[in-house]
Amino acid sequence: MTRALRLTARRAISSIPVLLIVVVMTFLLLETAAGDAVDAYLLSIGGGDAAIAGALRQAYGLDQSMAARLWLYLSALARLDLGWSVAFDRPVLGLIIERLPNTLLLMGSATALAFAFGSTLGILAGARPGSLRDRLLSTLSLVVYAIPGFWLGLVLAIVFAVQLRWLPTSGIETIASGRTGLSRAADIAAHLVLPVGTLALIYTALFLRVMRAGMAGIWRLDFVLFARAKGLSRARIVLRHVARNALLPLITMLGLQAAAMLGGSVVIESIFAIPGFGRLAQEAVSGRDAALLCGIIVVSAVLVILVNLLVDIVYAALDPRVGTAERGA
Repeated sequence: MTRALRLTARRAISSIPVLLIVVVMTFLLLETAAGDAVDAYLLSIGGGDAAIAGALRQAYGLDQSMAARLWLYLSALARLDLGWSVAFDRPVLGLIIERLPNTLLLMGSATALAFAFGSTLGILAGARPGSLRDRLLSTLSLVVYAIPGFWLGLVLAIVFAVQLRWLPTSGIETIASGRTGLSRAADIAAHLVLPVGTLALIYTALFLRVMRAGMAGIWRLDFVLFARAKGLSRARIVLRHVARNALLPLITMLGLQAAAMLGGSVVIESIFAIPGFGRLAQEAVSGRDAALLCGIIVVSAVLVILVNLLVDIVYAALDPRVGTAERGA
């Protein structure tokens, strides 16, 4: 096995108890919350007597003890069965499979753009710390990062969708358009410009500041001074020595921001009416659908673990000491 595979195996094994703790804690926290999906359903239809509520709770297994329901849920989860959504009257897994690709497309596009532009601008700013270019980019990134995501999304929608009418206002694609192939892909891309741009702008500012700060600290290290003493060009020192080492904390930040971007998708998907994973979580909360919300949190935890696992692999590729140090320990 290669060093990357050994590292992946270790990280995957260590993530199993973490995922189990997340599942149990999520279930217990949701159980302590007031009300359930039956209460929300009866409220939506104008109420009902105790007999109807009792029959519904018995039909959905909500009348059993907490321990019995936890055991049933863990047993079902081992079979990749996330339960039944009371609010949607559908299997939870089917709902998640239906909504998750939209969020992954939104998050993946925003993350790729933010990382590409943030790291590039961070290199430009960190190439000459303290210069006018550095100060302008750092100030601009601070201003952008301080802007609330929901406000930025609304402003972009008003300007580019309402006033200029260049882009669609909401949705993931035109409803019942009948488009296929490249035409449908172009339609989806047009609908994603505003939400992806909103998320990408915010995280571009964050990645820029992390990259710039990392490069500013590396310039004072001995190996950089040695490279300058050898007469290497500044461009080679920046790209081959300073920027490469500054990428390590940036990649770590990328993994840490995976969970934050999942949370941010709730706001963005609500603003632009995207039927995604985050909006499904909002609907699960409003409908008091504990099974659906628990399934969403479990899948979110799995996604965060996978992203951090990928980050560990990339980190090991950039820094050979990672796998070697763990093997020696």
